[in-house]
Amino acid sequence: MYRERISVFDIFKIGIGPSSSHTLGPWRAAQYFVKGLKDRTSLKCISGLSVSLYGSLAKTGKGHGSDIAVILGLAGYDPVTIDTEIIGSVIDAVTKDKQIVLDSTVSLGFNPLTDIVFHKDECLPAHPNGMIFTAVTYDGKIVSETWYSVGGGFVRKEGGEPLATAQVHLPYPIDYASDLMNWHQQTGKKISEIVMINEKLWRCEEEVKSGLINIWEVMKECIYRGCHTGGVLPGGLQVQRRAAPFNDRLLSGGNYNDYQSWVSAIQTGGKKFGYILDWISCFALAVNEENAAFGRVVTSPTNGSAGVIPAVLLYYVIFIGEGKDDDIVRFLLTAGEIGSIFKKGATISAAMGGCQAEIGVSSAMAAAGLTEVMGGTAAQCLMAAEIAMEHHLGMTCDPIGGLVQIPCIERNAMGAIKAITASQLALQSAPELAKVSLDNVICTMWETALDMNTKYKETSEGGLAVNIPISLSEC
Repeated sequence: MYRERISVFDIFKIGIGPSSSHTLGPWRAAQYFVKGLKDRTSLKCISGLSVSLYGSLAKTGKGHGSDIAVILGLAGYDPVTIDTEIIGSVIDAVTKDKQIVLDSTVSLGFNPLTDIVFHKDECLPAHPNGMIFTAVTYDGKIVSETWYSVGGGFVRKEGGEPLATAQVHLPYPIDYASDLMNWHQQTGKKISEIVMINEKLWRCEEEVKSGLINIWEVMKECIYRGCHTGGVLPGGLQVQRRAAPFNDRLLSGGNYNDYQSWVSAIQTGGKKFGYILDWISCFALAVNEENAAFGRVVTSPTNGSAGVIPAVLLYYVIFIGEGKDDDIVRFLLTAGEIGSIFKKGATISAAMGGCQAEIGVSSAMAAAGLTEVMGGTAAQCLMAAEIAMEHHLGMTCDPIGGLVQIPCIERNAMGAIKAITASQLALQSAPELAKVSLDNVICTMWETALDMNTKYKETSEGGLAVNIPISLSEC
C-alpha cells in the first residue's frame, strides 16, 4: 500500500500569506499546470486560459487571495523568491491590461474578472479545495487538469499521487506516533535524531541543518518585520495591526537598530511571567499580521497557523535557551515529524477538519519541539503534542469575510500559549500513566473532522463569520 513519505521541508515551506491551502496551494497548482502545458506544446500555441475554483476555494478564495495566487503562478512567479513589494503592481497590470505573461515569456489575453470563476455552490469530489485549469490552443485543442489543494501548501493532481517527497524506503518509516516511539525504544535515539537519519536519505546532514536554519531565519525576519509594521490590514475589515504598538509599549522606547539588539532589549526587561506572556502573544500576532498582509511566512504546518511555532521557538531562544543552531534544528525536526504524523492520520486542512487541523496541529508540533529542547524524553514529547491537540479538538474554522484575520490572528497567540503549557505539563508528568495517546487524539481529531458540519470548515458560513455584524468595504 502507498505510504506518503514526508520530509520536514514539506511541512515547513517558505511562501506568501495569507493561506497555505487557498494561496500557496493554488499558486503551486498553477505553476504545475503551466509546466504541464510546456511539456505538451509550446506556450505560443495557447490562445486562451481559464481557471475555475470550487468549494471552499470559491467561498473564501477572494479573502484568501486565491485569484491573486493563481495569476502569479501562471505568470511564472515563485512564492519563495518573489519580491512581495511587486505583487500589487503585477496584479494591477494584469487586471488593467487584461493580459498575462504566461510563465514570464508569452503574452496571452486574460481577464481575471471573467477567466477566474468562483463556483461557490459546487464542490469537486475529492476535496473541498478543488480547481480546474483549462487551456485552449489555436487549433482548437483543449487541455484541462483538475487539482486539489489539500492543506499546508500540498497539492494533488486528480489521478496522480501526492506531490510530496518521493516514495522512498526510509530507515525509520513513521506513519503513527507509536511507530516513532517503537523506533526510539529500539535505538535509544531522540526523536530529532531519528528524524535526522530519515532526512539524510534525501539530503546530506549539513544541507538539512542549513535548510532548517534558513527556515528559522525566515521566521525571525517575519516576527521582526511584523513587530515593526503598523497600519491597517488589507481586505476591508479595517483591522488595526497590534504587534508593532504592542512591541513599542513593552520596550518603552528601548534603543536598538537590528534583530539582535532588539532581542537584547527584550531580555533586559527580565523574566516576570506577565512580561514573557506578553511577548509570546506579540510574536504570534506579528507573524500572522504579516501573513494577512501577503507577507513572507513559513507554513507551520499552514499559513493560518504560521505564528505558533515561531512564537514558541523565539520564546525558548530569548527566555530559556541560548538560541544555538543545534537547538533550532532539534526543535524543528521534532515539530516537523509531529506535523507529518497528523497529516497522515488526519488532516492539516481547515477545509477538511476546521481550525483544529491548523492551530491545533501547530500547537501540538510546537509543544513537542519545545519539550525536545527542554530535555524531555521521547514519550514526554509525544505526550506534550497529545495534550496540546486534546484541548483544540472541535475548533471550527470561521474566518470573518473569508479573511485570515478574525479570529485567526489571535488564535495563533492562544495556540502558542497552549503549546508551552502542554510542554510544561508533559515535562512534569509520567507518560506511562497517561490515559490518552497521541495516536488516540489524532484518531479522535479525524473523527471529529468527519462529523463536523461543513459550514464550520473554512467556508465563512458559520460561527463568528455569520454572527459578527461587520460590513466589508473591499471584499
